[in-house]
Amino acid sequence: MPDALAALLLGIIEGITEFLPVSSTGHLLVAQYWLGARSDFFNIVIQAGAILAITLVFRQRLWGLASGLHVPANRDYAMKVAVAFLVTALVGLPVRLAGWELPDTVTPIAWALVIGGVWMLVAEHFAEKRGDRTEVTWTVAIAVGLAQVVAGVFPGTSRSAATIFIAMLLGLSRRSAATEFVFIVGIPTMFAASGYAFLELLLEQGVGGENWLDVTIAFTASAVTGFLVVRWLLGYIKAHRFTGFAIYRILFGIALLLWLPAGD
Repeated sequence: MPDALAALLLGIIEGITEFLPVSSTGHLLVAQYWLGARSDFFNIVIQAGAILAITLVFRQRLWGLASGLHVPANRDYAMKVAVAFLVTALVGLPVRLAGWELPDTVTPIAWALVIGGVWMLVAEHFAEKRGDRTEVTWTVAIAVGLAQVVAGVFPGTSRSAATIFIAMLLGLSRRSAATEFVFIVGIPTMFAASGYAFLELLLEQGVGGENWLDVTIAFTASAVTGFLVVRWLLGYIKAHRFTGFAIYRILFGIALLLWLPAGD
């Protein structure tokens, strides 16, 4: 397969799976198994495309928060976004420096997919019994920040799955409200994580020998696909449960356990 086509497919896969609660790590692992492994720089760039996508989707909401901090409701929401991000940074950075992270290999990712799928089914069942509340509490903000750390430690967990469902269980019973808060928190979190990873790469290895056409194609594909997927998801969850995603995760995880060599 031509490198440019492989880069296009990898960008599309990243854009589709980064924000759906299905684990982009697991899907990229399988994709690169068939399409060929890519550099760390390439992987950082395609995630940057996804970050650009979600920033564009929420551009009006972000501008409204930034320009409306004099309004108590906006200021309260922005402070809770900041707290969730700070919790992730203050807990996640020491965890990262200590090297507490499972490897990006098939077995742990597959089990994370299966367990996460079951967790989604159980969590949504109990969350729906809590009513239809839309207010983000401080407890939700702190829990979302911690859930992002858990997702980082356990590849395959899915950041969106871990955070959306903990938010729903702890107060944001409406799926759309939980998803919006989680996605907005994810913007500074993903920017910081990608920036840290890039700086680490630059200091340790440098950036060289890249096929810039492939990188550009993958970045663009990730950004365009991510934008479309997030817009679709925000509409979909207004009238649908996450059950389909949970079942897909379980089946995908089982397929990984049965199909790919356990040591990969």
